[in-house]
Amino acid sequence: MKICFVSSECVPYAKTGGLADVSGALPKALTELGIEVKTFLPLYSSINIDEFGLKLDYANQAIRINMGRSTHYFNTWKSHLPGTSAEVYFIDCPDFYNRGVLYTNDHDEAERFIFFQLAVLRILQNEQWAPDVVHCNDWQAGLIPAFLKMNFKWDQLFENTVSLLSIHNIGYQGRFSRDSIYGAGLPYKYYYPGGPFEFYNSFCFLKTGIAFSEVISTVSQTYAQEIQTVEFGAGLEGVLHDRQKDLYGILNGIDNSVWNPEVDGYIAQNYTLETFQYKKKNKQELLESFHLPYDEKIPVIGMVTRLAIQKGLDIFRPIMEEFIQQPVQFVILGSGEPEYEEFLYWIARKYPEKVAVTVGFNESLAHRITAGADMFLMPSHYEPCGLNQMYSLNYGTVPIVRQTGGLADTVKDYDAFPEDGNGFTFYEYTQSALLETLTRAVNKYSDKHAWEKMVTRGMEADFSWHASAEKYVQLYKAAGKNQGKIEQHYRMDGIDLK
Repeated sequence: MKICFVSSECVPYAKTGGLADVSGALPKALTELGIEVKTFLPLYSSINIDEFGLKLDYANQAIRINMGRSTHYFNTWKSHLPGTSAEVYFIDCPDFYNRGVLYTNDHDEAERFIFFQLAVLRILQNEQWAPDVVHCNDWQAGLIPAFLKMNFKWDQLFENTVSLLSIHNIGYQGRFSRDSIYGAGLPYKYYYPGGPFEFYNSFCFLKTGIAFSEVISTVSQTYAQEIQTVEFGAGLEGVLHDRQKDLYGILNGIDNSVWNPEVDGYIAQNYTLETFQYKKKNKQELLESFHLPYDEKIPVIGMVTRLAIQKGLDIFRPIMEEFIQQPVQFVILGSGEPEYEEFLYWIARKYPEKVAVTVGFNESLAHRITAGADMFLMPSHYEPCGLNQMYSLNYGTVPIVRQTGGLADTVKDYDAFPEDGNGFTFYEYTQSALLETLTRAVNKYSDKHAWEKMVTRGMEADFSWHASAEKYVQLYKAAGKNQGKIEQHYRMDGIDLK
């Protein structure tokens, strides 16, 4: 099986969020199953060619792309995902990707990713490499399913190629001016109210992908249901409900070569479930580094988060000072909205023996918090998948989460399910529900027998990518079985995709 994996970010090259982690880990896991994978992403100016050992791909140089009235050229660089046979192709066009950041609010943001998607298909043509499935990730790759059925339908190379669209966060949709349709070279006649291209008077890349891909996936089973509701669908719930038979949820995995307390090079002391007593050395090191007093009986709650409403900061901030009166300490790493950064600085100054805050991102500290904390807090309003709760379970750090998306799929409340509970959860998105759950967790900390059960269940669970990759292989096969159904659907509506 041949998979073309298209993503706007991928570790270790370029990252703003969880999409990059998936794009680095899933192709790796697929190659271990014997799948041939080629990954494509833009060559952003932040990617160091020498550091990652990128080599010019001389077979794919100075390729011209026409977009409406403009013409641009690109070169191609290649590498392999570290430790795998998966090739990585980098689209090199300084006009679009020499911006200092991955995503912009510039006037040509639509053109940047139209160009990227067309460049991917042009390279496939040059290579005469016909993938069985093009795995498109988020709106930045959302036009490829339509391109395959319209612009590139003439090329027999893609005669048996189908597409899968993965939605990592429904809130990011790629909505642009209707004029962008001309730049993409797509037929404007399909832009009409409620049509496959149109979404609230805009040309929507994500909706286009939903409309034309054979199969749609998202990053947890619960999120697959949630995005079909008004509360979580961000306006696309109706479109997704229409495709519900082709919509699947597959939980993301974690990279056990990176997030594993047995081999983690960032933490003070490695440990396993059998040597769990060594975990306290990480707690001691973490607290000492922030000049917080260490007391084995006082639990440390860790947070590594974006400081935004989505992550639950709006219900966390009002209860923080009341809750901090209890025997508890916090170590928090994150950045985001200024009002939350300022609040955390304030509470850390007011309670210097109880709260430590670092604003920004620090990979080493993220690992040290995960290993050194006793509990990990994620009170998210919504969380498509979430990785930090899986990291914390893997490290024997008990999660406290809101019951939504991937959090609901991975964490079970110990008090509600004593036979298999591995953490603490709450459903109502309220300050009182969060405060009550935090208090339950702190009270339960002194029950060493119960705590040991939760730790054991978390550390024994398998959150590796292997199981998830096998499920994606089944989805790729399902996409193949759906070939021709999209065209048939539109023909029934009087639309011929030519």
